[in-house]
Amino acid sequence: MSGIDLTTVRAVVFDTDGVVTDTARVHAAAWKHVFDAFLRGRSEPFDIRADYLRHVDGRPRLDGVRTFLASRGIELPEGAPDDEPGAPTVHGLGLSKDRYFMQQVDKYGVAAFPSTVALLHELRRRGARTAAVSASLHGRKLVTSAGVMYLFDLLVDGNDAALMNLPGKPDPALFLEAARRLDLPATKVAVVDSALPGLQAGRKGGFGMVIAVDRLGQGAELSELGADLVVADLGEVNVQGRVLPLST
Repeated sequence: MSGIDLTTVRAVVFDTDGVVTDTARVHAAAWKHVFDAFLRGRSEPFDIRADYLRHVDGRPRLDGVRTFLASRGIELPEGAPDDEPGAPTVHGLGLSKDRYFMQQVDKYGVAAFPSTVALLHELRRRGARTAAVSASLHGRKLVTSAGVMYLFDLLVDGNDAALMNLPGKPDPALFLEAARRLDLPATKVAVVDSALPGLQAGRKGGFGMVIAVDRLGQGAELSELGADLVVADLGEVNVQGRVLPLST
């Protein structure tokens, strides 16, 4: 399978970080900044390849804190949303990461991947519907800042997850909510993600196609998780066919 067949699927749902916006590396750097400060004297430094990709990437912020700390055998109290950023709690570390990440975004801005923008234009030209999904509470701001909101019919982000009590990836709830809002069954929707939990979510959700963007050399593992197509860049994805109007 070398591309998206629009005679089979009618819509494509894109994860945001690392797929639409070039922000995954900013997230990784923010996590390293926070965890290295916390781990000093407790454990080895945070490793972006071994720790970020395995335990944090693609997960909601607090889940990422919990999963990573559990991998090091560290337990912290949950704390509360009004904790001081950097406090030795799950919420405190999560808030510190969020603050540092947004400082970097505000300072340097957000860019969309040109190949993703080109693919979105081609999909919409051929009649496909498109949606963006982000576990982040800042998902809408990031997509808007990148100047590509107009290329999506809808966006589902961390605010929706909080309001609707939707679990994070690898649970497929966010992707399924996007499909529901598109008024399509999962079998008629393709999912594009770059993180291991996102690929698991796409497969668990029964989506018609799961595309993995492998920017970090994880191709074999992404394929094992059920990706139908693994590409280094979305410029490699061909689009075939056209979405025809449903007969009435």
